[in-house]
Amino acid sequence: MSDSTTPHGVSRRGFLVGTGSILGLGVLGRTGAAAAPAPGPIGNGARVPALVIGTGYGGSVAALRLAQAGVDVHMVEMGQAWDTPGSDGNIFANTRTPDYRSYWLRTRTKQPISNFLGFPLDKDVPRYTGILDAEDFAGITVYQGRGVGGGSLVNGGMAVTPERSRFGGVLPTVDADEMYGVYYPRANAGLGVNAVDRAWFDSTDCYQYARVGRKHAERSGFEFVYVPNVYDFGYMEQEAAGTVPRSALAAEILYGNNHGKKSLQKTYLAQAKATGKVAISPLHRVTSVSPASGGGYTVVIEQLDTTGAVTATKTVTAARVFFAAGSVGTSKLLVKLKSTGALPALNGEVGKGWGDNGNVMCGRANHLWDPTGSLQSSIPTAGIDNWAAGGAFAEVAPIPTGIETWASFYLSITNTPHRAQFSWNAAAGRVDLNWQTAWKQTSIDMAKSIFDKINRKEGTIYRTDLFGTYKIWGDHLTYHPLGGAVLNKATDNYGRLRGYSGLYAIDGSLIPGNTSVNPFVTITALAERNIEKIIATDL
Repeated sequence: MSDSTTPHGVSRRGFLVGTGSILGLGVLGRTGAAAAPAPGPIGNGARVPALVIGTGYGGSVAALRLAQAGVDVHMVEMGQAWDTPGSDGNIFANTRTPDYRSYWLRTRTKQPISNFLGFPLDKDVPRYTGILDAEDFAGITVYQGRGVGGGSLVNGGMAVTPERSRFGGVLPTVDADEMYGVYYPRANAGLGVNAVDRAWFDSTDCYQYARVGRKHAERSGFEFVYVPNVYDFGYMEQEAAGTVPRSALAAEILYGNNHGKKSLQKTYLAQAKATGKVAISPLHRVTSVSPASGGGYTVVIEQLDTTGAVTATKTVTAARVFFAAGSVGTSKLLVKLKSTGALPALNGEVGKGWGDNGNVMCGRANHLWDPTGSLQSSIPTAGIDNWAAGGAFAEVAPIPTGIETWASFYLSITNTPHRAQFSWNAAAGRVDLNWQTAWKQTSIDMAKSIFDKINRKEGTIYRTDLFGTYKIWGDHLTYHPLGGAVLNKATDNYGRLRGYSGLYAIDGSLIPGNTSVNPFVTITALAERNIEKIIATDL
């Protein structure tokens, strides 16, 4: 793979192709539009042209493009703004020392790696509207970002465009030529995607763990691919040189990143707010959407404090509502609204087609002559691709403990066929998910197509101390929830929810369970495609 291409075949020149047409959206603005959204939280009785529920990738794209088209937008976000430093001077907590900022309304942490060398890692924390939600369903824990910026606050930033040959299996009703010619390049440009300098990668201490992963992968005959990221690698090089505050090199990832990462706060949302036509209400949770008697939709919103208590309930009217609360948030809300009669005309596909992107984790215990380094960048830059032969793509991930572990760690994405469904539990007053723990065995088997072979070649073994006592596989979670309002099923082919005019899904809920790689670039590109069509035809 040459340096002139991304790991998945889009030329760097291609990153810029199509971005110019964004400017054309400005001509769609209306004269005589309402005044710009008022600063501060949304008021009871407010009337807004467009309400966006959530501030993750899809919602941020929608807000920016609507604003550029002259539409006033109000975004509501269940989590915090994350713009005020704590007593330590940092906005975000360090992964090694979780505190009140780390978890969403939990009293004990639930870290993906729960044990290390026989010791449990989780600790008690104060109940607080922290940044990472570990939401428990039957059989699976779903990790989600909570705050303005959604999942961009807590992910590893791996900005992967799927191989074009796989796209038909991801979104079969979407034109691949348009996605790869216009919308993937537009998304990569908007997200600030960049690539690690290969020479620096080969020499820096902080990627020794990844170089060990590369050596082992290549010795077993696997393709090792370098993956772009939204972390500023120029900043990371300065971190390594000691000229700027450390962030990726200070184990910051799971609970936010204080410096080098280009989360949505710094990209799409910053541009959206700069238009003067976008307002954001943090710590606001939508509980109901229903048709308003005079047209548009009546939306009921609860305002929260940092303990999670409801401090106010507001009713607003929105001409259009964009569901962008993430795969789980959007799916749960739509299933509840259909089942309780608020939006009864939503079709029977709502809640279906949910998947975990085939996520499964494992660690390998290397020999003493293969140290992985005590300094590990928290930002992954590479993966092992065995999708065609074994159905797995494995991110070479860090274990940034600050000590030498002689361990290689991986997050695999696998081609699992299993899909779950959300349903309304009337007796309990909640939405349930019918995920089955046994389904993860398919993902384990696919991941084993890589790691069993590497272990045989290297004479190494799996780590058994990371996920409990003598437990090899992290098969209890997903970082990549997808589906629940699948494109061209629960919606039309552009995210318009069937049964209602002016209601849209525009987030990961549209993607049926798997993207073959880390999903946020695909979520962003699909949102760019859909909102362009919606602006051109619906407004």
